[in-house]
Amino acid sequence: MDSGRRRMRWAFLMLFLVDLMCVVKGNVVFEVHHKYGGRGEKAALSSLRAHDSRRHGRMLASMDFQLGGDGSPTNAALYYTKITIGTPPVDYHVQVDTGSDILWVNCHNCLRCPTKSDLNIPLQQYDLKASSTGKTISCDQAFCASVFNAPSSDCKVGFNCEYAITYGDGSRTEGYFVRDYFRFDQVTGNLLTSAMNGSIAFGCSAKQSGELGSSSEAVDGIIGFGQANTSVLSQLASSGKVKKIFSHCLDSYKGGGIFAIGEVVQPKVNRTKLLQNDRQHYNVVLKDIDVGGQLLNLPTDIFDTGSSTGTIIDSGTTLAYLPNNAYQQVVDKMMVQQPNLKTHIVEQQFKCFYYSENVDDGFPVVTFHFEGGLSLPVYPHDYLFEVRDTEYCIGWQNSEMQTKDGKEITLLGDLALSDKLILYDLENQTIGWTQYNCSSSIKVKDEATGNTYAVGAHNISAAFNVSGVNVLSFLLLIVALFNLIE
Repeated sequence: MDSGRRRMRWAFLMLFLVDLMCVVKGNVVFEVHHKYGGRGEKAALSSLRAHDSRRHGRMLASMDFQLGGDGSPTNAALYYTKITIGTPPVDYHVQVDTGSDILWVNCHNCLRCPTKSDLNIPLQQYDLKASSTGKTISCDQAFCASVFNAPSSDCKVGFNCEYAITYGDGSRTEGYFVRDYFRFDQVTGNLLTSAMNGSIAFGCSAKQSGELGSSSEAVDGIIGFGQANTSVLSQLASSGKVKKIFSHCLDSYKGGGIFAIGEVVQPKVNRTKLLQNDRQHYNVVLKDIDVGGQLLNLPTDIFDTGSSTGTIIDSGTTLAYLPNNAYQQVVDKMMVQQPNLKTHIVEQQFKCFYYSENVDDGFPVVTFHFEGGLSLPVYPHDYLFEVRDTEYCIGWQNSEMQTKDGKEITLLGDLALSDKLILYDLENQTIGWTQYNCSSSIKVKDEATGNTYAVGAHNISAAFNVSGVNVLSFLLLIVALFNLIE
């Protein structure tokens, strides 16, 4: 083969590779993945309650976050996303958490921070000295005062603004706040995004203890989407970049799903108001529960908000927790259709049974009714999870978590929220949802132009692929091109 033709084929190969890399890079926003890998892995059950306990210790653009993972109790029971921080930019995998506020990542030379993960993701530690745009936040800066809602007597002028978070299982992270550039993927067209930078304050974890450092569930940190002024969402809104509206659709079938910041125009979502007595969580007024169309016989004050928090909606919690009276009635009524089934206890906490038929045909739908006429149906395939062939466990849990005034709480996690588009509108203090195919797409509004754009589903935990070309096909194509060159 003459050198001219050889050079042409090399040039074709290089152009193909550049184009391929552009396809890989495009349409990347927030990618989320679930942390307990492997559907049907019974060993993961022992981590669920500890995980849930830890969860409850604490120019306007639209943005798309790529998701990975799923909410199945036998899988990771955690969604995480990939974020980019610093100059030069570095990627970090962080848990997406609607039940907390701040973003924090593991820092360079962190004591007892994880260095490896069983999630098959590379772990990183943020190095302040390595980023030319990173700066520490001192006690006299406004952000530090917003953390404590007032100047802290323990935080002296000139010293770093520090934080410490202790979770329900005793796990703890502590460190100091820094500010650096954060890269976001702004929605600019149907299934298209472009990079946008923003300056964000976040926690730099210098020390950890407990399960946070466990390799079985390790990520680089947590990104909170709570209501406080310290959250990433609030910081972006205060700088005029976004509205305080976000939504997620968690796919229990394929994993991953949709996570976006911005006003959703399709699908339409019915809403109920958020309670104002607890801004740490997303709380609503639950009126009734029915099982298979039959309302439970419950005390009128069982969901009384009073000085407590109402019903908590928390996508970071895996299971669903009900007051004892409600829990017993739900379980009893769901088993009425199967009087001959014998239950057994798995790992001293999960009520399980063997069943070889379709659970959706053999068990009733459990529906929650909220103020304003909003309902939330939870199907048998949602609240029953298969730990191995024909062995199912019940996801409803008897609430063991108590409020300060001693009342049991009601909390609905991924078990009830998966396969639904959940919309959090902090501008109007409402929350809503609708049953939805989370592997499809939604439409969000660009406030600057009034245009609406499609935001698609993502699953960064799935096998690598490029526009339908899998790794094997890609390698075979490269081999073929080299054979042509030679």
